[in-house]
Amino acid sequence: MPHISDAERLRRIRVRHGLDPAARHADPDLAASAMTVLHATDSGTVHLALLARVGDVTVAQIDDMLHTRRSLVRQLAMRRTLFAVPRELLPAVVGSAGIRVADVQRKALIKDVERCELARDGSGWLRQAEAAVRDFLADGRQHTATEVRAAVPEVAGVLQMAPGKPYGGDAPVAPRVLTVLSAAGDVVRARQTHHWRLNKPTWASMDSWLGAPLERIDQSTGYAILVERWLRTFGPGTEDDIVWWLGATKAAVRRALADAAAVQVSLDDGSIGWVLPDDLEQTPEGDSWVALLPPLDPTVMGWKRRGFLLGEWEEPLFDGRGNAGSTAWVDGRPVGCWVQEPDASVRISYLRDVSASARRALEAEGERIAAWCEGVPVNSIWVSHAMRAALGR
Repeated sequence: MPHISDAERLRRIRVRHGLDPAARHADPDLAASAMTVLHATDSGTVHLALLARVGDVTVAQIDDMLHTRRSLVRQLAMRRTLFAVPRELLPAVVGSAGIRVADVQRKALIKDVERCELARDGSGWLRQAEAAVRDFLADGRQHTATEVRAAVPEVAGVLQMAPGKPYGGDAPVAPRVLTVLSAAGDVVRARQTHHWRLNKPTWASMDSWLGAPLERIDQSTGYAILVERWLRTFGPGTEDDIVWWLGATKAAVRRALADAAAVQVSLDDGSIGWVLPDDLEQTPEGDSWVALLPPLDPTVMGWKRRGFLLGEWEEPLFDGRGNAGSTAWVDGRPVGCWVQEPDASVRISYLRDVSASARRALEAEGERIAAWCEGVPVNSIWVSHAMRAALGR
């Protein structure tokens, strides 16, 4: 069995993920495609993840991708997480992970509707609600969730969540319906109503946003395409890595690995990984490099088993629920995190010693981020233990 070492895995990340300034991608479309998908729960992650991988990218270029050319589309998919998906990959994402998430969310909503006595037949109620929202958005206009709720009587109700608990209360049903429809690829998060740093979207029908009907493909084909792309970006990875990343079943992943003709390799920790059959060559060594990555960056969130990448620093670089915070890197290893001051200046908090030259390079990257933010910090809702300590919380 071929062997791929941890050192080779890190060399692949340096080049394929565009983290080495000498290996950055020529434009943001190439960078997004190289990463398969970008995390988008925090709106600013999309922009900062691309900034880390493209030398001279601008906010306007990324907004053009998201809102004008629409080559990058926000889609709820793997693990019920919001991603920015390259348009050519959207049918595979929706047809596989998206449909799976939609089915789970649909069942949960039907159960809550019946439990809260919003309707006796939750399934029938949801079919009518979905149809009403699709009809409302069919004219191609964009509306906020609040506007959808006000204009569509079928989704004007509320659900009483966790009755009797201090954290309970009435929750509007419209966002839940939009969640189901978005995972299924019927509606989409369109233009933002606020600055690029804030995730405050309008909603539109998917077909009107794309300017053409979304191609619909079957689930097994979608998984096969997505696993092949994942292996190209993150391989080698274990079966458990892929199952976790996709939020899929082992059976679905095994079929997709077979469809991709993936081959097994041994890894340094003794586990079995998978790569594409044409991806066994070694990656050349590169010069020393540094990077500053945002919270939920796809490089950090690409695997379930991250020991080869993060080593002993995995726990402080995540929050208590498995979400990565910001990270600072030197030659393929994390050395700390970074936070922003109210004026958007970047302060790096080190978890281990680094050389003076590496510190200077990281500080230069911090100045690049601060200048790009034009005096307004990007505040993430995902704050790791290390970030919390750096912020004095």
